[in-house]
Amino acid sequence: MADATSDPIAQFQQERRDFIAGYKGDAEWQAQALAFVTRAFNQKYMYNFDWLGRPLIQFPADIVAYQEVVAAVKPDLIIETGIAHGGSLILSASLLAMLDYADAVADGTTLDPANPKRKVLGIDIDIRSHNRDAIDAHPMRSRIEMFEGSSITDEMAEKVREYAAGYERVLVSLDSNHTHEHVQKELGYYAPLVTPGSYCLVFDTIVEDMDDSVFPDRPWSQGDNPKTAVWEFLKENPDFEIDQEINDKLLISAVPDGWLRRKA
Repeated sequence: MADATSDPIAQFQQERRDFIAGYKGDAEWQAQALAFVTRAFNQKYMYNFDWLGRPLIQFPADIVAYQEVVAAVKPDLIIETGIAHGGSLILSASLLAMLDYADAVADGTTLDPANPKRKVLGIDIDIRSHNRDAIDAHPMRSRIEMFEGSSITDEMAEKVREYAAGYERVLVSLDSNHTHEHVQKELGYYAPLVTPGSYCLVFDTIVEDMDDSVFPDRPWSQGDNPKTAVWEFLKENPDFEIDQEINDKLLISAVPDGWLRRKA
């Protein structure tokens, strides 16, 4: 078997790991990255991007990292809390469509876009009619299911569990209310649905790292946010761990410590 010195691909991957390993110790760059992220939230930089025609309120680097996770896990169900404009649902649906396409090429089979095998389930307490209409009209609609209601009720959790029961590889993305209590409850309900080797992604953990002035009109703040919920969750759930390579390489991210992988 070729080693990293003779295999160009392995050599490139090792060089990349070496670069990433050095980022964490670069205090000046870390400070610059946090300053950029803070300014980006103040200026609503994340609101500037679409995915296949729908607003996707995320940092571009997080979008790319999310694609890497989906490509590695190859889930057949993605569960998302928080729908907003629907851009994240469309992103997930399109990534699942590419996985189905790759499978069809490998297997020599034909795709039926109206009956996809992979699905994304979105949950939101208030799916606004104009957003629902736009999602309903989108070409990716056949891959999307939406449940309206609070994500932190026993009734919704049971409904989601029943929906997920027929799927083999499940990935979860939490991006709704960002208070500690809300995220803690979502983790309790939905992290158990994550299959071994897959991920539970917890967005906007960056709140813990920024001054409270960035969110003056929000109920979340330092000490009360998704990252504090993640830290508490990990103490009680040793079968999950932070994917440190993703955590360390992004720098410009809203998800520090939020890339949670369930151990295989």
